[in-house]
Amino acid sequence: MNDQQQPQEPTNPGDVAPPGTPGTGENICPRCSGSGVYEGEQCPLCNGTGKVIEGIGGA
Repeated sequence: MNDQQQPQEPTNPGDVAPPGTPGTGENICPRCSGSGVYEGEQCPLCNGTGKVIEGIGGA
């Protein structure tokens, strides 16, 4: 088994990359403001987690 291969965690529709990707970080979901609920339903952007993975820093 290749040591560089890691099982990928599933991403949510609002994630720009899988968790742990260099140059990314966890942020509060902009649609549900971190509650996981949008218009009385599970938020479709974060799948109810209240968090999304976004790029950080950069130019």
